Amino acid sequence: MSAPDDDPLPLLGRSASAGSSGGPRRVGLIAGGGRFPLVVAESARRRDLEVYCIGLRHQMTSPELRELCSVFRYLGLGRLGAAIRFFKRHGVEEVTWAGWIRKEQLFRPWRLLSILPDWRVFRLWYFRLRNHQDATLLAALADEFESEGIHVTHSTKLCPELLAEEGQLSRKGPSKSQLEDIRFGWAVAKRLADLDVGQSVAVRERSTLAVEGIEGTDNNIRRAGEFCRGGGFTVVKLSKESHDMRFDVPTVGPDTVDSLVAAGGAVLAIEAGRTMILDRELMLEKANRHGIVVVALRAAPPDPNAEPGALEAPAPAAG
Repeated sequence: MSAPDDDPLPLLGRSASAGSSGGPRRVGLIAGGGRFPLVVAESARRRDLEVYCIGLRHQMTSPELRELCSVFRYLGLGRLGAAIRFFKRHGVEEVTWAGWIRKEQLFRPWRLLSILPDWRVFRLWYFRLRNHQDATLLAALADEFESEGIHVTHSTKLCPELLAEEGQLSRKGPSKSQLEDIRFGWAVAKRLADLDVGQSVAVRERSTLAVEGIEGTDNNIRRAGEFCRGGGFTVVKLSKESHDMRFDVPTVGPDTVDSLVAAGGAVLAIEAGRTMILDRELMLEKANRHGIVVVALRAAPPDPNAEPGALEAPAPAAG
């Protein structure tokens, strides 16, 4: 597991540039869509860090970031060289990524005109990548930053308090049948995540209803509701075993609960220590109001039908 260090800002404290004038430390932010980039920028400011931000054009990056950042600039998704020059020009030696990226833009007609890739991205996409899965693409982009002396670090270092702690988070807990669905869904979701397919799966009565692909968790939940008109299904959201926490940290929030309510979902199971919860109080208030179960687990629940000790490995023989 690629977890944050015990000290939430060890790298930022060492490597964030203070500039030639000895001013405040600096951190770079590459912001996609959603609320998460705002949370990261707000947390950085509370830690007396200056934020130099690139907002990804066409990814619904919030314009509110302008008010939270020392310098803000929009760039196209394919302008890697310009992004590196931006951070180097401002003396930023460490960057973090936050927010979602709508990958479907990469597969639209005339995609080169909409993305306008520079030579650095063009070379990566067509000549250097073995595949175009998210993990491969993001790791290659990070390598480009690292090769220029710009360290890419976890966004969780700036807001470790958002990581879900283990336990039952909602007032209502899961029933025995829901625990069985969580256990079933956990195995399916972990396999899908390890294949870099998606992070969430919806199940009902130990049957898979919908799996997440390029569309994201909320749309996956809505699709599950179309297939399960009776509602009551369980959603399990996980990261893969070797998940790189520098990118795409699994995130849930009030919108996730809204999607569950609209689709008729009953349970949300997430991975403790590896999932971010945005606007936690509002999310749990909505969950409690609608009777949605929210739990954070380190591993799949044990099989309630297994005999005690049936899954335990035998002790090694002495000598």
